[in-house]
Amino acid sequence: RGHKRLILVYGEHPLYNADFIAATVRKVYSVKEGNGEIRRVNINAAPLDVDDYKKVKEAGIGTYQIFQETYHPETYKKMHPRGPKSDFLYRLYGLDRAMEAGIDDVGIGALFGLYDWKFEVMGLLYHTIHLEERFGVGPHTISFPRIEPAIGTPITEQPPYRVSDDDFKHLVAVIRLAVPYTGMILTAREPIEVRREVLKLGVSQIDAGSNIGVGAYSTEDKEAYKKSQFSLGDTRPLDVVIRELAEDGYIPSFCTACYRLGRTGEHFMEFAIPGFVKRFCQPNAILTFSEYLNDYASPETREAGLRRVQEEINSIDNPEIKKTLLKYRERLDNGERDLYF
Repeated sequence: RGHKRLILVYGEHPLYNADFIAATVRKVYSVKEGNGEIRRVNINAAPLDVDDYKKVKEAGIGTYQIFQETYHPETYKKMHPRGPKSDFLYRLYGLDRAMEAGIDDVGIGALFGLYDWKFEVMGLLYHTIHLEERFGVGPHTISFPRIEPAIGTPITEQPPYRVSDDDFKHLVAVIRLAVPYTGMILTAREPIEVRREVLKLGVSQIDAGSNIGVGAYSTEDKEAYKKSQFSLGDTRPLDVVIRELAEDGYIPSFCTACYRLGRTGEHFMEFAIPGFVKRFCQPNAILTFSEYLNDYASPETREAGLRRVQEEINSIDNPEIKKTLLKYRERLDNGERDLYF
């Protein structure tokens, strides 16, 4: 359907160890169909020890995400009274071990609604400060999902600290202002109207066409939706979301160039903090969006997208970049793929 990066989410099952994760990542990278391929596999999984992180890194992962769920120890203990997830500190320092193992890009997050949202924002920001001070690299991504209804989980119907839409917008703006270099991930948990509003406040990454039921991407499992972890607020297909973004003046990007060129970790920070990375982001967004328009877009989306691409090209003020970009676009139209700055 056009995606170039995936987030693979693993539970706490005993079989989901480092060897299993690494094997599934390699399998994803091995699958090619026409112009379809996944170029970056990100991981959301349980904390590992250093040696296991090294195994996962060798498989070529992108970002390793661990969501703390809540940074409030008493609430964490109440929500995770037993089992492998019950160790608050082991989870809290899980990404320290990941970076010790050589994983450059890590992602943090909290589940908003378990405790006071102001405290959770503070926790995310102090976690960011800790990573910056210890490793010189802050989180590559920050996620901020709100609790949504989930089957068999009564607390999701009445979250102890429900976050209003206005407070949600507030916390997104605070995180963006405090950590301007990070990727901010807004998921399809949120309703369409909320997504439209929050995009304006600094969100840089969204999903579309997601299906969170266990086995739900398999056409053979008709009951997979009943096994979903939670409900989605935005179930629109990728093509529809892409068209709306283009019509609203955004330039959808499927870029994975930094990952392949070594602009990760400290090197990414060197480009991102002063804003230099935009020299690569804009042309790479145009190229990857053009790939999507050529290979997957509906006629309506292609028309809207091509207009947006031309507007973006016209805004480039660096003649050398524009010249190279136009050559790359011509090569894309002639059938080449995966060209980047």
